[in-house]
Amino acid sequence: MTTDEATKKEGDVQRTTLVEQGEDITPNKDKGVLKIVKRPGNNDESPMIGDKVYVHYKGKLANGKKFDSSRDRNEPFIFSLGKGQVIKAWDIGVATMKRGEICHLLCKPEYAYGSAGSVPKIPSNATLFFEIELLDFKGEDLFENGGIIRRIKQKGEGYSNPNEGAAVQIHLKGFCDGRMFDCRDVAFTVGEGEDHDIPIGIDKALEKMQRGENCILHIGAQYGFGEAGKLKFGIGPNAELVYEVTLKSFEKAKESWEMDTKEKLEQAGIVKEKGTVYFKEGKYLQAMIQYGKIVSWLEMEYGLSERESKASESLLLAAFLNLAMCNLKLREYMKAIEYCNKALALDQLNEKGLYRRGEARLLMNEFELAKCDFERVLEVNPQNKAARSQITVCQKKTKEHNERDRKIYANMFKKFAERDAKEEASKPPGEGEEKSCSEIGLKETVTEGEEAEGHV
Repeated sequence: MTTDEATKKEGDVQRTTLVEQGEDITPNKDKGVLKIVKRPGNNDESPMIGDKVYVHYKGKLANGKKFDSSRDRNEPFIFSLGKGQVIKAWDIGVATMKRGEICHLLCKPEYAYGSAGSVPKIPSNATLFFEIELLDFKGEDLFENGGIIRRIKQKGEGYSNPNEGAAVQIHLKGFCDGRMFDCRDVAFTVGEGEDHDIPIGIDKALEKMQRGENCILHIGAQYGFGEAGKLKFGIGPNAELVYEVTLKSFEKAKESWEMDTKEKLEQAGIVKEKGTVYFKEGKYLQAMIQYGKIVSWLEMEYGLSERESKASESLLLAAFLNLAMCNLKLREYMKAIEYCNKALALDQLNEKGLYRRGEARLLMNEFELAKCDFERVLEVNPQNKAARSQITVCQKKTKEHNERDRKIYANMFKKFAERDAKEEASKPPGEGEEKSCSEIGLKETVTEGEEAEGHV
């Protein structure tokens, strides 16, 4: 029997086994994807829609010929489940697997590459056979900082999402350390969830959700109830939370292009006051949402009358300064500097803008730049005692920094000198003399060259 014949026979056996014993895992039970578990997984949890999954696989045609293998590349294949990044059979099949499981899938053409195939390896209307091992999976990191991890239990409808200011109706359940502390239906405005004892992480996640979606959200402390906790729910400081959220309905807020200048200015005044309330309560992320609306509405607004331009500039200046202050509180110093720069572009002698930029630079150990900012504050307002005090701090920090550098370099040079001394002492006798001769020869060569040049 030739190799091709053996391969075809093996493929026939596998296909027959799957057809006779495989479980139909398609939603409408049309036997388009059949599955057999070859090695069970090690827990009861399966990946959810949007999860990042890591797999190894081998793919074969109906005749048993291998057309692809991640193992041959020695590199796992990674994709987001249920997002259409792979063939339908994979989205269906991998969703039924457990971590560590190995399974065989038989995939009819309509759940694979269909009539188009995937040239040159997969012909038209090909039935495919896969062996898949689910190595690992993890939830979708919504903002790529680990603060909000989403796992979708039920996919939503359509492609529209709530925006900041949207009116939403949701059902939520909140858990902390396995204890359910909240369960209710609630209607609120995205960006103002804190008014209803809802953490900022829910507001942020809702902007990524679709109508009817049901998901699990793992929320870090910075997007939860933070350092303050939530006494009402018996939640201490810096607690990690888990919420199950269903977006029942929503009505989007007006986008910037749907509002005229008058409405933008009116709404900007309202959200500025809301932001100030949040700021005074120490809810800096919530405050930033409100101030950010002013920027999105007015920063690129053109063709204003003189009165409108003056009102817009005043609101923008306040928004930039307050965003800088929020970022200082959140220890986001680079962002604080960016907002100060925007404020100073509107008013280059703004005392608060200069002072806050100086604060951010001081906290980033940019002492000379910080000192320059505080000196400019004094030029604007010689009575600013805080700026004068900060200049002293900058001078002290600069001196400490320079002394520390001197000690570091002194120790470094001392170590180099000790190392060189040890190397010199360890050289065999005569090696130093050869070096001297080499130097003499170099000098003689130079002398000869000079004489030759003179004769010319």
